[in-house]
Amino acid sequence: MRIEKEIKLDYKDVLIRPKRSTLKSRKQVDLKRKYVFRNSRQKWEGIPIMAANMDGVGTFEMTKELSQLGLFTCLVKHYEPKHWIKTKSINIHTWNPNLFAISVGTNLKMWNIAKGNIKALGLKWVCIDIANGYSEHFVDFVRMVRRELPDINIIAGNVVTADMTQELILAGADVVKVGIGPGSVCTTRIQTGVGYPQLSAVIECADAAHGLGGHIVADGGCTCPGDVAKAFGAGADFVMLGGMFAGHNEGGGNIISKRFKTNEREIYDDGETGDPVFKEKLFVSFYGMSSETAMNKHSGGVANYRSSEGRTVEIPYKGPVSKTVHDLLGGLRSSCTYVGAPTLKQLSKCTTFVRCTQQFNSVFINQ
Repeated sequence: MRIEKEIKLDYKDVLIRPKRSTLKSRKQVDLKRKYVFRNSRQKWEGIPIMAANMDGVGTFEMTKELSQLGLFTCLVKHYEPKHWIKTKSINIHTWNPNLFAISVGTNLKMWNIAKGNIKALGLKWVCIDIANGYSEHFVDFVRMVRRELPDINIIAGNVVTADMTQELILAGADVVKVGIGPGSVCTTRIQTGVGYPQLSAVIECADAAHGLGGHIVADGGCTCPGDVAKAFGAGADFVMLGGMFAGHNEGGGNIISKRFKTNEREIYDDGETGDPVFKEKLFVSFYGMSSETAMNKHSGGVANYRSSEGRTVEIPYKGPVSKTVHDLLGGLRSSCTYVGAPTLKQLSKCTTFVRCTQQFNSVFINQ
């Protein structure tokens, strides 16, 4: 047993220090990035924000909408061949293949199905996604995918340390997914005690990846546009969002209506007060992909050798995702103007983090 005494930080533990800027307007900020990936040698251009491969987030409908806005989607693993066939016949060839990824685990049968879709549809990205990216089996699987499809762009994870980031890149990954336990519906840290504060994980893994010519995606822990800016400021090449993209029309799922009693009462014409006033609020169910809900839906239940590592919650219904994207990108442009970064590429070079004990004034948050 050993203890690392250096303090590790999360997004909530820092703020970005403002600096002099020559930028006159947020309109001057360019959020697009251009990358050439180390192993696939493919070029990529776009706004490097990804929708997570989660139920209610990584859907075909979300892909269609986000691709039109220049953002990326990692599709859920659980789409069956019939879903891909149906989508192919409708609209998949109108999407930008550089703005979405098919997702797989390490099951060979599922990989062979995914590989067939990749070849048949000319897909350019695959996200190899498991909760614990520290096994030799996972590294071997990444190496096999690179060998079988040398030109594919590979996202692989999740890990949180520099050494494993480097190992995955050397095995063939182009973008390493960084994050264990920071997600809003993830309970891995509660169930296992395992994890790493997300800001420090991003800083350390980005440094390791960039030293080899690789890239990382910061996966999880962002609760607001400011956190996304902090992730990019810490060196992330992409930022993946689950909860922030959940609850929208494009995510599917049933809209749940609930009535809540307010502190108001009806007032009649004669001035008398009457019954309490009720207001309707709309919600959508959102759950982690290691939750009991997800395992019941996709795996026939929770196996007797494991436990749930995710929670199921009801989040406010948000309507079309375009409004959220507008708010997100507006906040990110504003962050760049505060530090004098004319492009997203330069944000990390212009970022200085200051430690803090409070990010914002929360006195009216629940009103």
